Amino acid sequence: MSVFGPVVKIHPVVLASISDSYERRNEGASRVIGTLLGTIDKHSIEVTNCFSVPHNESEDEVAVDMEFAKNMYELHKRVSPTEVIIGWYATGFDITEHSVLIHEYYSREASNPIHLTVDTALQSGKMNIRAYVSAQMGVPGKTVGVMFTPLTVKYIYYDTERIGVDLLQRTRLTPSRTKGLTSDLSQVAGSAARIQDMLATVLAYIEDVLSGKVTADNSVGRFLMDLVNKVPTISAEDFENMLNSNINDLLMVTYLSNLTQAQIALNEKLVLL
Repeated sequence: MSVFGPVVKIHPVVLASISDSYERRNEGASRVIGTLLGTIDKHSIEVTNCFSVPHNESEDEVAVDMEFAKNMYELHKRVSPTEVIIGWYATGFDITEHSVLIHEYYSREASNPIHLTVDTALQSGKMNIRAYVSAQMGVPGKTVGVMFTPLTVKYIYYDTERIGVDLLQRTRLTPSRTKGLTSDLSQVAGSAARIQDMLATVLAYIEDVLSGKVTADNSVGRFLMDLVNKVPTISAEDFENMLNSNINDLLMVTYLSNLTQAQIALNEKLVLL
């Protein structure tokens, strides 16, 4: 938990990219580093992308391929011009002396960059993720050191990222740690079941409050009021017709997709004859 400073919001794709770069690291490398990209506002720093940067590290020195980092950032700007350099990451749990040197380079590329550490080796039994900002310390005019102050880290995601996260979560329940993609109808059924479970939880909470078993929470009440106000005013018959129309459209798209695949497969076999 941070004492001061912005909140660091990390997207799942960033953690996946860092884990992948760690798994693909060069033989003998103890950790990997890379550049963090994202956006900054007054109260938060949102990390939306990253890329690894080649480096060599020993007990006495560290060498980072700065030219590679600059070229990669230029390529990223062509695709996502709104993403800027906000800091850098390193796998591992500790901040080393070399981290200070690398942080000095990123201080020239970004104003007050953040340093993200990701414990990909699971030293504490889980992937600890921490974010820091640096601050100078010491006596003016004398030797000045650097102190890394922790920041609050939160995890956010887009709707498209949520699909991938849910799929990864389901792999924990399978012995092979693999899970195939489900069909569109299965996803609709699963989403409807989750909504039904959440509504049941909300109704149970409301009944407990009305019966006096649970003390009412004003913040929860405001969230429920916002939820009710967002529900469009529509009759049950109109809602059912709209739902059936959307389901029919989905079934038609699925049918046409399967028909196209069958036609392509048949055409390939006819060509081989």
